[in-house]
Amino acid sequence: MTPHALKRSTLLALCACVLVAQSMVAAINLLIPQLSSSSLHPSHTEILWTVDAYVIAFAGLLVPAGALGDRYGCKGALLTGLALFAAGAGTSALAHSPALLIAGRGVSGAGAALITPATMSILMRLAAPEHRPRAMASWTLAIGLGGAAGNLGGGLVGQFLSWRALFAVMVPLAALLALAVAVTTPRTERAHANHLDPLGTLLLTAGLVAVLFGIIEGPTYGWTSARILGAFSAGAALVAGFAVHALRSRTPLFDPRVFASPRLRSAALGTATAFFGLFSLFYVNSQYLQEVKGFGAAVTGVAIMPLTVGMALVPKLATRWAGRPRPVIGGGLALIGLGLLGASTAGAGTPYWAYAGWLLVISAGTGLSMPALTLGMVSSLPAHQAGLGSGLGTSAREIGAALGVAVTGTILSSHPGLTHGMAPALRTVALLVLAATALVIAGYGGGKTRTVASCTERVLSRSVR
Repeated sequence: MTPHALKRSTLLALCACVLVAQSMVAAINLLIPQLSSSSLHPSHTEILWTVDAYVIAFAGLLVPAGALGDRYGCKGALLTGLALFAAGAGTSALAHSPALLIAGRGVSGAGAALITPATMSILMRLAAPEHRPRAMASWTLAIGLGGAAGNLGGGLVGQFLSWRALFAVMVPLAALLALAVAVTTPRTERAHANHLDPLGTLLLTAGLVAVLFGIIEGPTYGWTSARILGAFSAGAALVAGFAVHALRSRTPLFDPRVFASPRLRSAALGTATAFFGLFSLFYVNSQYLQEVKGFGAAVTGVAIMPLTVGMALVPKLATRWAGRPRPVIGGGLALIGLGLLGASTAGAGTPYWAYAGWLLVISAGTGLSMPALTLGMVSSLPAHQAGLGSGLGTSAREIGAALGVAVTGTILSSHPGLTHGMAPALRTVALLVLAATALVIAGYGGGKTRTVASCTERVLSRSVR
């Protein structure tokens, strides 16, 4: 195999894997009414955990899963992830109790945590340097389309089939994807210098899970409740413990000093910001279209499809400006913020075409900014740690998404109904996106990024001004 041999069939198979993994974040939301009235009789808390178990396992395990793929082989990690994803989906489809349904969601989330960084790492290793921006554009398009596909699939299943069908169909689909990966994807070189660091992995994973729990459950228990403050405190302590351990260890999971790079920090913030805005929209979109506009579940899934237009078309243009990430990222994030401001004006009398126009603006901003942000995260680390870089980037995505839902849900709960709360919620999110955009632009500066390694093979990344 040549060192740079990314075939179209390989690219399609890898992008299909990440699209399916991402789709299960959003698909469940449109099935909540059906689940609530199902024979499982889940409580409100059990419904929340059915939604959240996937996200918490997915985001909490991304960084060690990326390091695992780099160390033992990305193709093996991807196939293992697909197997776990299918096993969890099958468990959920056959669940006879809410606890089993939640457990299945968690197992599928763990599979998704292996799938996502492994696909990115394989792309980075196979694509020639001049082709990486285009490969990143395709990969980030798959991420965006996954959210839209989840809404569409969840809506169709919710209206015409049983909720069990959503999980059941994932089992043969994952098997088909595994076959495609086995046939089209070559094995890549293992990074034997990478280490899994069991203690560091435990500290970081537990810390991320605690923080995510606090973010997701904050609107339910109250942001100042003992449970939520305790979760945030525990998360901060565990992440700090990981940093101290990693700085002292000769073989850390990763060196936290990589975040000394302003550009790496800005790429992480920009990634979280984009998904913060996008998932805030996802949260209110189905409620607005169904409760205010009177659309059915299937029509609601279709009605969000304008979000895919910009994600599909704009990344092809963005790759032409790959050498100028600052204006590309700044412009894309600004479009997301402005699109959310526009969407905040929608009401019962707003024509759908006007609402769809704001979806197109948000879509264009996402398609413009995400390829450059993804490449910025991954290229800040050396090629043999591409899976780890992808894990960090996807963790930023999922934390941003969880924050978007939490902030939007909190603001909505303080108003008597969606018609009164949607506008202030989206306006608040839009202003936060625009403020974060200014920080991202400042952090990117005007220079290029290079990656260096010390004699102890601890990777540091810094901006060259």
